[in-house]
Amino acid sequence: MDADRAAWEQRSVVRVVPPVEPRKLAKVPFVELADGRLQGVVSSGSDIERVYVSSITAGTHALSCSTNNNRPCGALHGYACKHIRMLADEAVLQYGMDRVARYLRVEVAEHGDLIDSLNRLVERTPAAVVFSRFLRHLAYLEVPDSTEPLAELHWFPAMGAVR
Repeated sequence: MDADRAAWEQRSVVRVVPPVEPRKLAKVPFVELADGRLQGVVSSGSDIERVYVSSITAGTHALSCSTNNNRPCGALHGYACKHIRMLADEAVLQYGMDRVARYLRVEVAEHGDLIDSLNRLVERTPAAVVFSRFLRHLAYLEVPDSTEPLAELHWFPAMGAVR
């Protein structure tokens, strides 16, 4: 076992897989493939204090977009609003087109557009869970580096522990 790996295993942080391409974190600060959706937080273009929680459901390709306090996006009417387009573009930069398309279960032509390949059904989903997860990620950015365990993650079983 090399020294770098041994040091990493003693830390309470995890290595982050770098994005496929550099991302614009100011516009789309949070993007994830989770809970059967491509979902994330997108900054408002007009109000610095407003963000949108946007998502595309895997399989059905249902689109959802609302503010962090569940007010519906006014531009989502059977086609992707700019927030969903920005989310999809940043997801492709983060994970790559193949991985995003596979996760959403959509066929995208070579050099094709992800959004143009979707069914584009509108189905509102609650924003609270995604926004809460985004806030949790922001909170972890403020935790100082330490080799001590994080109290709120202490309930995770130790690697290799058998009971």
